[in-house]
Amino acid sequence: MTNQLAPVSCNATLIVTSHRVFQPDLNEHDSVFGGKILSLVDDSASVAAVRLTHKTVVTASFDHVSFLRPFHLDDSMFLEAYVTGTGTRSLEVFVKIIGENLTTGERFVGYTCFITYVIEDPTASDPLPDMVPVTAEQRYICAGYAKRTAQRKERRVEQRGLNAHVTVSSPWPM
Repeated sequence: MTNQLAPVSCNATLIVTSHRVFQPDLNEHDSVFGGKILSLVDDSASVAAVRLTHKTVVTASFDHVSFLRPFHLDDSMFLEAYVTGTGTRSLEVFVKIIGENLTTGERFVGYTCFITYVIEDPTASDPLPDMVPVTAEQRYICAGYAKRTAQRKERRVEQRGLNAHVTVSSPWPM
């Protein structure tokens, strides 16, 4: 999307947080519970979104969610998130979590996803700036923004069809 605002570097929205894996984070497989990861991701990635918009945003969707490698007790998790594309009231944030085994120093990519945030205020009409990738990773990811946006639009149409068939009636005999 083209607008009149000065473009913003992806790095200007970059946030990095860290989390050490402890026993309460683990599931029955002795790896970090997926729900815990999703909570950490949404919490941290929203900072990147608000850093760009300076407005309250709400999570609209998680997509391309990939749990690539499990995180275990005493691993550290370094979460990086930055804005990769903007629409009228929506924006996409890419998130990755780099794991590090604290005893061996081995690092690995354990998780990636894209999150769409929407400015909560429906009357917000200020355009969002275009994003400028800086690193090779950012150039690759930002180049796919239009395709992912089209996929999301298609999924929203499919979701409306599904919603038309989802009932709210009680599944239990009354």
